[in-house]
Order: sequence, then C-alpha cells, then structure tokens
Amino acid sequence: MAENLTENVPQPAVTTTGLVVEGLSAWYGEAQALRDVSLRVAEGEVVTLVGRNGAGKTTLLRSVMGLHEHVSGVVRLDGQDLSRLPSHRRARAGLGWVQDDRGVYSSLSVEENLLLPPVTDAARAWSLERIYESFAVLADRRAAAGTTLSGGEQQMLAIARVLRTGARVLLLDEPTEGLAPVIVQRIRDIIRSVSADGVAVLLVEQNVAFAATVASRHYLLAQGRVVEHLDSEEFGRRRGELLEYLGM
Repeated sequence: MAENLTENVPQPAVTTTGLVVEGLSAWYGEAQALRDVSLRVAEGEVVTLVGRNGAGKTTLLRSVMGLHEHVSGVVRLDGQDLSRLPSHRRARAGLGWVQDDRGVYSSLSVEENLLLPPVTDAARAWSLERIYESFAVLADRRAAAGTTLSGGEQQMLAIARVLRTGARVLLLDEPTEGLAPVIVQRIRDIIRSVSADGVAVLLVEQNVAFAATVASRHYLLAQGRVVEHLDSEEFGRRRGELLEYLGM
C-alpha cells in the first residue's frame, strides 16, 4: 500500500462547529512524532484515525487534549482556539478523552467514578439515569470498585464517565481492543447514539471492520503524517489493502 500513499490529502469543507486541527506537530525530545497534521470532525460526525502501531495516533489525541508538552499547531473547538489552554480547561471547553487504559480509579466505586469529573455542559450531559438505562451492567455494579469490572465493563464505564460531563467532542483511543464481540456491538451502538445527539467523535481504531460501520470518513496516519483521507465508499473498497498495510 505504501506506493499509494500521498501527502496531498484533501480536507472536507471548512466547518465552524466540531473539532478542527491545523498543522499539528509534536516531539519527544528531538524525535518528531507528528508532522503538520490537519483534520476536521464536524458536529454529529464520526471520523476514524487508523494507522500502524507507532504511527502517532495516541500522541495526536494527547496533543489535542493538551497532555503533550512539545507541540505546535492549532486546535479549535466550535471556533474557539484551545491551543494555549491546559488540558483541564480544554476538558471544560467540551473535549472528552477516553484513553486506551480507561483510567478507572480503583479506590472509587462505579458510581463515584461516574460522578468524579465535573459537568461542563448540562444540556448535553447524560444523567445517571440515562447512563444506567444505556449501560445496564453499570447499574448492576454501581457500588462495586471500578477495577473489579471486566475489561469490557471498564471500557463502558470510561465512555459513560465522559458522556456524563456533556462533552461536545469525544476522543476515543482503541475502544474495542481485546473486547468480546457483544461488547464491541454495544460500543458501536453507543457511538451511533452519541453522534445522533450532535457530538463529534474522533475514533482511533485498528479494527477496520468496526471503523467501517460507525464512521463516515477516515484518516490514515503513517510516520506522524496524514497520508490518506477516505470516505466510507473508498474505505470499504480498499478494505483488503488497508488490512494488509496495517498487518492485520
């Protein structure tokens, strides 16, 4: 696939809503991890970021969230420039990050984990009642310590915790990795429900089949650069090629 990669990546029409990343670069010491990355995720849209391990996907999410120190470029949310804001102010502005290790607190119960982060947008925030209706397993285990849940249950807890804040953009880092098919299906349903509510979703995902069922557009990251931008039709047509390139 490498011979087909191009750095002349077309972008969708400019939007004033949702997430806009322009010219984002990041470094670990003298090693450059991201190179002039630009992407957009409109309100109510699901977009995936795919690439091999080490391509820079998690670094991109961390940089958008303000958790990576050595960064240049612009991050906007609904037109507001967040580039100079620390991570906690980006979260209060409406960015919600579900990290790949889920970040569940062992000393807190399920319900305490859900209630820990502050609500940033009351109109968008999921109530505990809605969370428990949508994630029945969390309702059943609400008094249990968060880390006594299975991996799939912890993933649902991590997603639900961000939804309770009322985030306008959901950054998901490999949410289906290592999970049973029934849990993957539940996460797919939640992502579709969230996007239907107008939340923009940027999904880092190596499961190409899963990505194809939830997203309308796909960015391919290679060596820290966005080298392909594919719509759903082309993504599906080139699925075999993508799987081979990703080593899957």
